[in-house]
Amino acid sequence: MNIEVHTVNGTRIAELSSGEQIITSLEDATDLIGNLYYQEADKVIVHEKAITPAFFDLKNKLAGDILQKFSNYRMRLAIVGDFGKYPGQALVDFIRESNKGRQVNFVSSRVEAISVLSGITF
Repeated sequence: MNIEVHTVNGTRIAELSSGEQIITSLEDATDLIGNLYYQEADKVIVHEKAITPAFFDLKNKLAGDILQKFSNYRMRLAIVGDFGKYPGQALVDFIRESNKGRQVNFVSSRVEAISVLSGITF
């Protein structure tokens, strides 16, 4: 896993990149949050391909558990990807509701993720 830190208008945003899945369980998310605090980042960009596909199946509650952990630690999260490939209206609704808030956002590009997390439009 590689962590690239973007500093935008004084905001430190960690962007995770990896050729493999780095979040496959609640424990992985908890470890990641600890690692990011060590990096002094309180906002993070994670690409969809680094998250287990099970996350996007809302029936197993993995997404809710992981996102609650990010919320508990007040770490804002932007997930970058193409979410249209996942079936189900529940996920569409979940993404729409998440995007109304500020804690977790599902976006289509890195630029959009940085914009959402920093509050600056590019």
